[in-house]
Amino acid sequence: MFKRMPGDEPHRIVSTTPDTAVVFKPAVVQTPAFITFVIYGWRFASALILTIWRHPVAVAVPVALGFTWSRYGWLLATSVFGLVVLALLAWASIDLASFASLVGRRLLAWWRLMWVYRRHWQSVMDVSGLAKRVHGRGYLPRLVRVQCDGWADRITVRMLKGQAVKDWADRTDNLAQGFGATSCRVALVKGGLLLLTFPRSDPLAAPIPALPIPDEAMVGPVEIGKQEDGRPLRLKVHGTHVLIAGATGAGKGSFLWDTIRGLLPAMRAGLVEVWALDPKSMELSYGRELFQGRYAADPADCADLLDEAVNVMQKRAARFSGLQRSHVPTIEDPFVLVLVDEVAFLTAYQPDKHLRHRISAALATLATQGRSVGVGVMAALQDPRKEVMNIRNLFPDKIALRLDESEQVDMVLGEGARDRGALADHISPVPELGAGVAYMRLETSCEPIRVRAAYVSDSDIRQMVALFTERGEAA
Repeated sequence: MFKRMPGDEPHRIVSTTPDTAVVFKPAVVQTPAFITFVIYGWRFASALILTIWRHPVAVAVPVALGFTWSRYGWLLATSVFGLVVLALLAWASIDLASFASLVGRRLLAWWRLMWVYRRHWQSVMDVSGLAKRVHGRGYLPRLVRVQCDGWADRITVRMLKGQAVKDWADRTDNLAQGFGATSCRVALVKGGLLLLTFPRSDPLAAPIPALPIPDEAMVGPVEIGKQEDGRPLRLKVHGTHVLIAGATGAGKGSFLWDTIRGLLPAMRAGLVEVWALDPKSMELSYGRELFQGRYAADPADCADLLDEAVNVMQKRAARFSGLQRSHVPTIEDPFVLVLVDEVAFLTAYQPDKHLRHRISAALATLATQGRSVGVGVMAALQDPRKEVMNIRNLFPDKIALRLDESEQVDMVLGEGARDRGALADHISPVPELGAGVAYMRLETSCEPIRVRAAYVSDSDIRQMVALFTERGEAA
């Protein structure tokens, strides 16, 4: 049998018998004190130069005050310090935005770097298993930079040689708890560099009221809510297809109605037509006047409406062939957006097999050929399983609201989305906290972003219908 002798260093077994083993213990090589001094001196000098380069103001202020104190006394140093503080306070009171951008966030980043991240870096790396020890020598991922904005800390990290993004993505909970954050997201910057995002606050905690109806008729990205960093959320619907998945009460209707609300001026101008399939006869029926007869609730009527959309698509493709490769909305050829509220009822739960096949074939045809000729599909469903929605990969843009299981996140947003921080299964079921909150993964980016759609109430929908009808009668 093989035996290992006790000791701190690894042992190499040369030969063995049932009773004895010949073991060689590697010799311990002592590093000369001079070389150790040079190594640690170089590390200290490099860290000092790097700190001065990245935080010149934070270094210059204490150095200047210390020089003034030693040269001219504490009274002058204190007076200069007071004047600097008063000047900064005056700046902040006059122009808080520029003060926060140029001074406040830099000071916050330096403070978070020293007090939170560098202070706990080694212990968190050790406990989470991201620090490694090879042949008795420790290796620690390098903390490169800390940047702060209004809601989160963004940490740039250089991974160890041989580490993968998944090694960090699998430990997001460890990193979040280790640094006192509610969550952590991992994104690859470039080879060897990661960006860790630790939210300090949640700009999406409160519901967002319905946004104003735009004044301009636009078919481009429509504003429907807010992103986690506070920027407006603009959803592209022309030239793409959108899949929305979420449990009951998660707020799928908010994305549907926000999209209609943003397109309303273009609908009045004749540049957009919204065709609605509402098999539950609940969500979209409230504003059926907006759809100008292109509304269906009965499954047979839904199949007919989809076949009509396919027919429009094919006629346009025949006319555009050899003339243009992308669609430009006009009154003659408006952008057609097909809304399907509960697509699973039509594609999976429909008892009529013939209707089920007609609807599935029509949706697949629209999803594969429609966007280049100005026919888009926005479909919402509760269950994202493959057997329920077998064409979900045909939707370039995907939105995951609150989901019941962690496995469903990757079903909707694609493999690895949850590891990169799309925790749709952690969204609060309380309507005031979680309704309309979602993670979005767009065709142009593999990284999920956290968003919240504005809430469109029944009175808002009635206002939209009244405005649309009034303008239609006036025209």
